[in-house]
Amino acid sequence: MNQPLENINELLSQHKLSQLDYHHIKEILDREPNLVELGIFSAMWSEHCSYKSSKKHLSGFPTKAPWVIQGPGENAGVIDIGGGYAAVFKMESHNHPSFIEPYQGAATGVGGIMRDIFTMGARPIANLNALRFGNVMNDDKVSSHQRYLVRGVVDGIGGYGNCMGVPTIGGETSFDECYNGNILVNAFTLGLAKSDEIFYGKAEGIGNPVIYVGSKTGRDGLGGAVMSSDSFTEESKSLRPTVQVGDPFTEKLLLEACLELFKTDYVVGIQDMGAAGLTSSAFEMAGRSGSGMIMNLDAVPAREEGMTPYEFMLSESQERMLICAKKGSEAAIIEIFEKWDLDAAVIGEVTATGNMELFWHGDKVADVPVDPVSEEAPVLDRPVKRPAYLDGIKDVTIDDFDKVGNQAAFEKLIASMEVVDKAWVYDQYDSMVQTNTIKKGGQLDASVVRVKENGKALAMSADCNVRFCYVDPKGGAAAAVIESGRNVAMSGARPLAITDCLNYGNPENPEVMWQFAEGCLGIKEACAELTTPVIGGNVSLYNETNGVSVFPTPSIATVGVNDDQDKVLMSNFQEEGNLLYIVGETRSEFGGSLYMKEVCGTVAGQLPVIDYEKELALWDLVIEANKKGLLTSAKDLSSGGAAIALAKMAATSGFGCSVGMKVDDEREIFAESMSRAIIEVSLENAEAFEAMTTGLSCERVGTVGGNALSINDVEMPLAQLDEIYFGTFKKVIERDI
Repeated sequence: MNQPLENINELLSQHKLSQLDYHHIKEILDREPNLVELGIFSAMWSEHCSYKSSKKHLSGFPTKAPWVIQGPGENAGVIDIGGGYAAVFKMESHNHPSFIEPYQGAATGVGGIMRDIFTMGARPIANLNALRFGNVMNDDKVSSHQRYLVRGVVDGIGGYGNCMGVPTIGGETSFDECYNGNILVNAFTLGLAKSDEIFYGKAEGIGNPVIYVGSKTGRDGLGGAVMSSDSFTEESKSLRPTVQVGDPFTEKLLLEACLELFKTDYVVGIQDMGAAGLTSSAFEMAGRSGSGMIMNLDAVPAREEGMTPYEFMLSESQERMLICAKKGSEAAIIEIFEKWDLDAAVIGEVTATGNMELFWHGDKVADVPVDPVSEEAPVLDRPVKRPAYLDGIKDVTIDDFDKVGNQAAFEKLIASMEVVDKAWVYDQYDSMVQTNTIKKGGQLDASVVRVKENGKALAMSADCNVRFCYVDPKGGAAAAVIESGRNVAMSGARPLAITDCLNYGNPENPEVMWQFAEGCLGIKEACAELTTPVIGGNVSLYNETNGVSVFPTPSIATVGVNDDQDKVLMSNFQEEGNLLYIVGETRSEFGGSLYMKEVCGTVAGQLPVIDYEKELALWDLVIEANKKGLLTSAKDLSSGGAAIALAKMAATSGFGCSVGMKVDDEREIFAESMSRAIIEVSLENAEAFEAMTTGLSCERVGTVGGNALSINDVEMPLAQLDEIYFGTFKKVIERDI
């Protein structure tokens, strides 16, 4: 078993392990590791799997509430949604693979997150995504490549999700030069399960069989977890073999086979084979139970000739699961999976040794204690340093730039890629399959599905204003939690919990590590204040190419429950003649705003004021007024302020509006003050609604109707607005085709 390793320094470099790591490994094993064991430690101690740079800062997240059934630490988080049902959801990144190979990178990201959900016993019922790309506007190589990445990623997401029969109902697509070298692809899935029928990833019960199910194992994705734990350089194009290849038709079979299996009492535990493949799934299952495991790698179904134990352990082939079953149920389980045309094989059993013992045709090829691999991964206390750039931008205001008229500013903002409708994206996704979608992509703010089983509706939204996070990493992360929750509340649902995808640059850079630490503090603060605990998530570091890191991008997905699926609130105008209100205080706050970026040409300034009490009061107002049937629509104010929110509401509804806001500075129609919303109310409900706004700033600003958008000194005919809003994106993205 223990052939001495040659060229150890070169091997350590290839496996992203330090000399200190190697010394620690030898201490754990009490001997030199062999190549298989070195590969196992490399994968499990990678940034992607061990969170070694981030773990210190993740502790202390609020994770508990009466409705939380399962918090972080499992395949996905679970909340009780009432009526005997639970929502199971999680968001994960597939950034590095999607930059190298956009179609397969994005597709396998969607496949992986869906497996995390149905592994828990839930049927996936909704997908979201949060996508970040670089500059797509220019005629240079960078923009051309970014447009290619957009087309490939969207095609991959749509291709996989549509084949699975799971609706992709919303998300966020944004653009900034900081992503020119590293795009971000964050995938979210929500599933539905009975609250007393949740399955967990554990391997316990001495002698219980370990069964491999799903696709055969190949060499695709080898080293994927390690690859995703490093920065990119010009040579990164050679990493294509580390990207997995997905097959949604096989995943659909795997989903149905697993759900059939869950109707039996055969399962002790089940785990998706995601990053680091068989290694992570086996070690995590055994680790959660304090068990050991024997695995016979020659029994693993293979689709390629001559594969080695090393390759079997580290392959990231897709559509595979590991099951710990009750002894005696082996034949029945294999029969279920074979019925669905899937491979299934008993490859090992649970032991009491606490070790992972791997065999190859009867010979032991690895013997590694389980607990230290998970529990003794390096926890790094990386140096942090407040970024120098913050001092140069904190005092910048829009008054430092030449004044631009509101009409010209509006015409620039409404045509920006941040604002224009992304129908080109979401029209490639099947949003209506399963026939439960109430509010889908393009209908603004949160997306909503009904839950036929209990008469409720689930609202969900993925958000992050990266400009806010750049000017104030802590406040910006808190603002992402706030906006995601506000979007859910504007649909009439009560926000209950979040999942996150924390996308940052190179943690070896103290300034990036400071941004990450501050972002975690912001999320902790906001989640505690808003009572939306974190029930799972993902960290993606090393989003850096040639020394340039992305802006801090903590994507936040919030899920909320509306007790009545027939009272889902829309976010665009509903009826001519209705009154429009702005609830919340508008101040001259432009730090990190879209106005600052598009009109002034910079990302700078101070973050708008955060007031959690006012935020919660706004949520409560909308949720309670909606329950009483007083509201017709509600839309939060975010990027581009009131002017852009009203423009979106007009374009997506086909109704114009006439609005006059009271402002101290005429440019405040674009200000991005927080805790604000536009509320549409019928004339007959106006008095009752106004009576509920005690303690909140509430201004009646205008009415719905007409064939133009009119707000203060800005005006645009609906026909022109529609042409810009609905026509721009396709023209830009298809420029090279």
